[in-house]
Amino acid sequence: MDLMDRIAELWKHERPELDTEPMVLIGRLMSVSKCAEQELATLCRKYSLKTGEFDVLASLLRSSAPYRLTPSELTQSLMLTSGAMTHRLDRLESKKLIARYHSNCDRRCVVVQLTQTGYDIASALIDAHVDKQKQLVSGLTLEQRQRTSAQLKVWLEHVEQGNHSETQLDENVLQRQRKAKAIDQAYQPEMVLEN
Repeated sequence: MDLMDRIAELWKHERPELDTEPMVLIGRLMSVSKCAEQELATLCRKYSLKTGEFDVLASLLRSSAPYRLTPSELTQSLMLTSGAMTHRLDRLESKKLIARYHSNCDRRCVVVQLTQTGYDIASALIDAHVDKQKQLVSGLTLEQRQRTSAQLKVWLEHVEQGNHSETQLDENVLQRQRKAKAIDQAYQPEMVLEN
């Protein structure tokens, strides 16, 4: 019995009508994700990088020689805001891992390119990163990894497409949601006007 099983048991005692199966599944998924993120962040720190900075270097590295992308291409690839990307690029440039240039084709366009040091660190870190990922999934057989990956792909598509709309919820769920909304509205703190 793991922590999520114990949590489900406690809920079964307190609220036996609750369907805790999704809670257990999502709780385990979030725990695995948190553990993996911590392990990979620790690895990046060995190279004096944050995981977000490594993501930028890895995006440039996988773009192939000359390892160059525009900031907007990086922003789209990493699903960041332009402000967050600028902040990452500033840090990487201060570490001399990337350089920003004006495009030869259009002086208004800036391109981001790995420096030789950036290339060397990104290459070493991607190898270490993949090795760490292999360690993290080593408790599963190849078949289990493939099956889990396929199932997560289907689930991710479902969640990203918003296919969890209210039309698919049963009446009990809708009633609970309406009750929660009513409670939320009833307990809204009154605004305090500043003098």
